Amino acid sequence: MKTIAVIFGGRSAEHDVSIVTAHIPIIDTLLASKEYDVWPVYISKDGKWYADKEMNNLSFFKQQDYESALAAKKQVQLSFENGLDFVWSGMFGKRVHIDVVFPAMHGTYGEDGALMGLLKMANVPFVGCDVAASAVAMDKVLTKQVVAAEGIPVVPYVWFTRDEWKKNAPEYRARIKKLRSPLFVKPVHLGSSIGITKVKEEVELENAIEIALHFDDKVLVEEGVQNLIEVTLPIMGNGEPRVAECERPLNKTDFFDFKDKYLSGGKKGGAGANVPYSEVPANIGESLTRRVKEMGKEVYRALGCTGIARVDFLIDGSTDTVYVNEVNTLPGSLYHHNWKKAGVSNMDLVTGLVTLAEERFSAQKDTKRIFQSDILQKVGGPKLQ
Repeated sequence: MKTIAVIFGGRSAEHDVSIVTAHIPIIDTLLASKEYDVWPVYISKDGKWYADKEMNNLSFFKQQDYESALAAKKQVQLSFENGLDFVWSGMFGKRVHIDVVFPAMHGTYGEDGALMGLLKMANVPFVGCDVAASAVAMDKVLTKQVVAAEGIPVVPYVWFTRDEWKKNAPEYRARIKKLRSPLFVKPVHLGSSIGITKVKEEVELENAIEIALHFDDKVLVEEGVQNLIEVTLPIMGNGEPRVAECERPLNKTDFFDFKDKYLSGGKKGGAGANVPYSEVPANIGESLTRRVKEMGKEVYRALGCTGIARVDFLIDGSTDTVYVNEVNTLPGSLYHHNWKKAGVSNMDLVTGLVTLAEERFSAQKDTKRIFQSDILQKVGGPKLQ
């Protein structure tokens, strides 16, 4: 039986969402398969690592003060001596070797490629996109720049850093004025619609930028699409990606915000008053559906995605112009509700992603990482006495 670690939580604004994704459907499905020894790995909001099988049950985190329960547990340490091992020190310490890692950390230090870099150095197979694709997709501006370079349409936008805004705010205000209203102001590196503001009037812009800069040091201001139809497309695979169904959110508010997504039965699997929250498959016609699916695979390839991702699109309903909005390399709850409509069960989705991780890891073994040279013998400098 292989040992698999599911890593979730972390120092991120999406901490709590990550806990839900880890359990529904990942941990629940892995346990139900009876094929894996499952170790839940929780990273606290202050960066402490814990691994305890009591945390395989979501009810542990539904306690009013689960942080107190954590305080009584011993933190886990990582060893990279022979792949990845979890080590608990002390008189009754133990060591567990990890065969595969299933990252379930949204946002900062997880989905942005930081965790993937750690796992890459540990030389362990892990589910989902690699370091580069994760880092690019997490940056909404870089995503637009990469896909636009491939000739894929994106909406007009302006971006700036916190420092640039302080030094040249009038210049950026002038550039933003050229964009067509409504505008969307976004923290570049956050997901789950946290910190996003829809701006209809110019007087609202300053406050929207202030909110975005509270969460990030880089801000994106993009032009709204007229006659908007939002569509999202889950994709999985390595060299030959497979698409799920096009999905259209049916939110009741101006845009699909955090409340819609998580507290009202939204995109990432909440359960609330806004159910049904989406249309799967989206009723946008065969031609648009085909274009979205083909464009989704182009974006997946352009960013170098592997394992799983979700591509979000904006469509002008009057002209049928399709724009790529952003890419999410860890779709909340893996969008299992959509894959189910596409004929992929929770079991096939989760275990299939583990298989894809192992296949990519095996294929990368053929890549040489070491280069022998005599530079140390030829370089100048003092010699040991």
